[in-house]
Amino acid sequence: MPDNISEILLEVGKTLGETAFMCSIALVIAIVAGGALGILLYASSTHLFINSPLLNKVLGATVNVVRSIPFLILLIFLLPLSALVVGTKIGTEAVVIPLAVAAVAFFARLSEASLAEVDKGMIEAAFASGAGKLKTMFCIVLPEAHVPLVKDITITAISLLGFSAMAGLVGGGGLGDLAYRYGYQRYQYDVMTVAVILCVILVQIVQTIGDVASDHIDHHER
Repeated sequence: MPDNISEILLEVGKTLGETAFMCSIALVIAIVAGGALGILLYASSTHLFINSPLLNKVLGATVNVVRSIPFLILLIFLLPLSALVVGTKIGTEAVVIPLAVAAVAFFARLSEASLAEVDKGMIEAAFASGAGKLKTMFCIVLPEAHVPLVKDITITAISLLGFSAMAGLVGGGGLGDLAYRYGYQRYQYDVMTVAVILCVILVQIVQTIGDVASDHIDHHER
């Protein structure tokens, strides 16, 4: 139990690093894998690209199943997979796996909706000019969806911060672990308050970065 300011600061710094590690790795995986899944969901739902109802239903059902499971339950359920992948069920490395799975499903749905908002007239015009489906997707659809996709990434990052707080319940480290071990189990409400304030600050920082980035892209495109 930290008894002085220096020990508390050391513990806070450690948990901040753990939170940053968990969320950053899971976010990168979500952007890559979830983005690809979102593209497949969008492409398979429209006649302009793949138009495969079966593929769309299978992918959609899979995403919906993952999203319907409360994260704490998903976290516990996927710990054996974490042990298989990283060799342990405890620690920040283990928690990255369920965090990434939840974030991939979350971002996939957000990105699918953002891609669906792109003007179909622009897509049809690209096809009429001789552009292929891949070129149209990566040169027309994705660039046109830049701003909403950045907002989707921001929302996903903030959600990951909330998900990561639950990691403390299974020994995953991070700010949630700090609040649980010291604030809840040992009734150190001053430490709990610090953890809450840091979570609020982190969310505000992420939201601000996302807003500035989306505004910059929107202004540049105009």
